[in-house]
Amino acid sequence: MTGQTLLIDLAALEIAHLRDLLDQFAALLEAQTEPVTPDDPAIARLVPDAYAEDRHAAREFRSLTQSDLLARRIDDARLMSASLAAAVGGDASGAAPDSAVLVTLDADAAAAWLRTLAALRLVLASRLGITEEADGDVEDPLYGVYEWLGFRLDSLLSALEA
Repeated sequence: MTGQTLLIDLAALEIAHLRDLLDQFAALLEAQTEPVTPDDPAIARLVPDAYAEDRHAAREFRSLTQSDLLARRIDDARLMSASLAAAVGGDASGAAPDSAVLVTLDADAAAAWLRTLAALRLVLASRLGITEEADGDVEDPLYGVYEWLGFRLDSLLSALEA
């Protein structure tokens, strides 16, 4: 995708929901101040142990990498949010919920979107107790969000491969 741009068609309502999810995601990550084994299983899924057999080595590796990894995830979420804001002129609240909005992504933004959508799904999977595909409760509204993020992630991957 070098030198190209990608257009994604989203509804204004989808953009509003995505921006809210991104704000919550960034707040969750920013709350992680110490590079230790996270108490929150969602954060643990985002920064898994590098050495499962050696707790000391895993803790040392985490102390050296966790802050940078989470900072990159925050930067990715902000880049994704900025691309959404640019698409709606900063605020989608005046648009009809089902109105179509084109979001333009360059290569860096597309990569940030891929990483962030995948990370959001990991957080939701952790919150929902999903470890395998069959674990989801289709009656849970959060499961619908999880599936929708998967749809958006798959759509983005398909567009990048085309």
